[in-house]
Amino acid sequence: MAYPQLLSWYRQNKRTLPFRGVQDPYAIWVSEIMLQQTRTETVAGYYLRFLSRFPDVAALAGASEQEVLKLWEGLGYYSRARNLHRAARLILSEHNGRFPRTYEAVRALPGIGDYTAAAICSIAYRLPYTAIDGNLTRVISRVHDIQEDVGIPSVQRRIRQLAEENIDRQNPGDWNQALMDIGASICVPGTPDCARCPLRDQCEAYRQDDADLLPVRAAAKPPLPGDVGVALITCGGHILLQQRDAAMLRGLWVFVLNEGNNTREGMEKKLKSMGMRALFSADLGDARHVFTHRIWNMRLYHFTAPAAAPVKGGRWVDAEALAALPLPTAMKTARQLAMELLKEE
Repeated sequence: MAYPQLLSWYRQNKRTLPFRGVQDPYAIWVSEIMLQQTRTETVAGYYLRFLSRFPDVAALAGASEQEVLKLWEGLGYYSRARNLHRAARLILSEHNGRFPRTYEAVRALPGIGDYTAAAICSIAYRLPYTAIDGNLTRVISRVHDIQEDVGIPSVQRRIRQLAEENIDRQNPGDWNQALMDIGASICVPGTPDCARCPLRDQCEAYRQDDADLLPVRAAAKPPLPGDVGVALITCGGHILLQQRDAAMLRGLWVFVLNEGNNTREGMEKKLKSMGMRALFSADLGDARHVFTHRIWNMRLYHFTAPAAAPVKGGRWVDAEALAALPLPTAMKTARQLAMELLKEE
């Protein structure tokens, strides 16, 4: 291993996290899926609640998708929760309920890529796989002063090769987590804190005084804005929800949406096309939600219906059911307003 101070630094300075020191591959899997594109501080509470409700593969496999989505509510990227659920059922049916012990079998599970499989196998089973994420990419590109765009496949292969050459084969899980911690707390984007870094003596970027310029990345495309009308339709103490079947937010419940048009006229036309009889009651104002690739600029409206007529994919719910069903964070403002409307009724 070419990073001799790394593990001793880690043992003295590692972050205290609820999923650190865990050897159960199921629990490690849950934490790694939650940590994908989500801040560690956000994950901690969700992780503990999730394991309390679903302590093992059998418990997760036996739950309904709606239960899983409800517990995931607010964490975002809901395909992660659906894949966890699917994978748990596969483990039960194809692996006798035991989490697989080889990299290939772990990698084959839904929702698990190279990074997650490597993290699970290195931490749970001490298999020497490098967990290359954004943190490791940044640290290794600086230590080895890689000047090329790290988004290029050949450069990614070079970074993986360097990681594999330097991994501690006796303690691969600690090695991966040590670099994650350095990337999260010291070798951060922008200006790294080189004075505190245990890799400073091996760092070529530190010697060249260009660490703040690395890694090189092509500019990301900004999320595309779009107008979305949101109709809160009430009837006799109930409000209409629809279950999404589109890829984004699939399986979650939303109010009636008119994507592409957030005007009152557009919403009234949408309701008419659904065959709904509903009278406009009030303009409830604006809300905004930023997804990874798009932005919803929402205008919220209240309509009243004379009867709770059946709607395709829809469900008329009271306040208790509204609180119990899984809704995306994009509907947070709308749900708060809906609760107030139901109380008034």
